[in-house]
Amino acid sequence: MLQNNPVSINIIIPSRYQSTRLPGKPLLKIAGVEMVKRVADIASFVCESCGGCDYAVATDDSRIFDFCVQEEIPVVMTRSDCTNGTERCWDAVANKTVKPKLIINMQGDNPLCPPYVIQALIDCWRNNTEADLFTPSLQLTWDEYDQIIETKKDTPYSGTTVLVDRNNFALAFSKAVIPVIRNVEKSKKLMPISPVRRHIGIYAYTFEALRQYVELPQSDYELSCVEGLEQMRFLENGMRIKIVPVDYQGRKTTSGVDSPEDIKRVEEIIASYGDFYKRIAR
Repeated sequence: MLQNNPVSINIIIPSRYQSTRLPGKPLLKIAGVEMVKRVADIASFVCESCGGCDYAVATDDSRIFDFCVQEEIPVVMTRSDCTNGTERCWDAVANKTVKPKLIINMQGDNPLCPPYVIQALIDCWRNNTEADLFTPSLQLTWDEYDQIIETKKDTPYSGTTVLVDRNNFALAFSKAVIPVIRNVEKSKKLMPISPVRRHIGIYAYTFEALRQYVELPQSDYELSCVEGLEQMRFLENGMRIKIVPVDYQGRKTTSGVDSPEDIKRVEEIIASYGDFYKRIAR
């Protein structure tokens, strides 16, 4: 890790044991390695190559905490009443003596996140003063569009899509596939790539934006019986979310891990493409 710069970027990995759809998923093994370790290794890799950055898992569960200590993964215990990962990130950084300028919420159920996607958020933040937070998206090819439609037949609430304006600021997020494509075959003839952008569940907040978030009332769109999307609180209150376009550089991917079927998909991708780097070893 570069040591000359003071820490101004914190990567926080919210990790909750009691997942409704897949209980205990942070400690479930994917291709022989616990999911939380896979995600932490990616964060560590970013911090080693990016000055002024550190990382930690944030949890309220002793099983996850003890596992991280055993594996020498930086970890912090947070309150048990955090309603989502964003609130858990705030709880992890709010009382720091030196306040970070950027807090990256790296979802603990995204073991296929490329390090360069996180770096893209950091680079966008360093060159942008208009946004309150930054989050990446992948514009889907038509083949990828067909794949997400097929995937949602089995796991309809796995994966999120986003609409953007002409300056790549978010207009809306949804667990449904938006925009709706009324005539797929006609659209494929008219458009070389689909208009659907799959949201990649990583957020980079300025410290002030995150502080404001926890003081704002919960959005109806955050409710688990509706969209269940915490980022909608920002949009509902007029805060600006910059969407950072990224791609997987020819590598196959999938959305977050929410089901046994998702674990199987991730393992198949790892078997075909390998890990992003040769750091994960037991």
